[in-house]
Amino acid sequence: MRVIVDKLSFAYDDKIVLNNLSFSLVSGDFLSVIGRNGTGKSTLAKCMLKLLKIPDKKIFLDDVDINKLKKLFNIGYVPQKSEFNYEFPISVKELLLCAYPKRKDAFFTQIINDLDLNVIYNDNINNLSGGQLQRVFIARALLCNPKMLVLDEPTVGVDQENIEAMYKILSKLKSEGITIILITHDPVFCKDLSTYTLILDDLGFFSFEKGCKTYD
Repeated sequence: MRVIVDKLSFAYDDKIVLNNLSFSLVSGDFLSVIGRNGTGKSTLAKCMLKLLKIPDKKIFLDDVDINKLKKLFNIGYVPQKSEFNYEFPISVKELLLCAYPKRKDAFFTQIINDLDLNVIYNDNINNLSGGQLQRVFIARALLCNPKMLVLDEPTVGVDQENIEAMYKILSKLKSEGITIILITHDPVFCKDLSTYTLILDDLGFFSFEKGCKTYD
């Protein structure tokens, strides 16, 4: 999926968190978004997902103004774990089938197998480890057959084994031409995957650079 962000600004009350932000991506690009807390990383994701209202002609997906799209198709979103209601009793199976009305066809089965979810398929999500839960969230996002995948801090609270599994998953998706935007505090995790790095600072400014970068 082609992505163009053109001079996007966003503020909460009087605090500017994004200031004339511009960048572009093509299919298969991997963008790491890094910066300290409060620099607008999650805000950018929510703007791109139409969860926050922005002016016209600021974000384009496959050359279409995002505000012209009544619904975002082919976009997968893996939110921060803190955004999920863990008090709601639901199993992995129920959560995934809610996201995929075609039920258990070959595509559904392939994702379950690829993410090794068979062992926990009938478990309540409240009983999962951080890594297991993130793999479930990724599976849910992939069930929309995305051309773009947005992940917000997917490695937080995840053990090393599941971090390595997640790396392999993202590497495979990148090779398949999916555009990936990863918000992270851990640029080392994605250093060999990143096509570009977007560094956001406390004043709403940014730098957009090739490859993997870190911030001071």
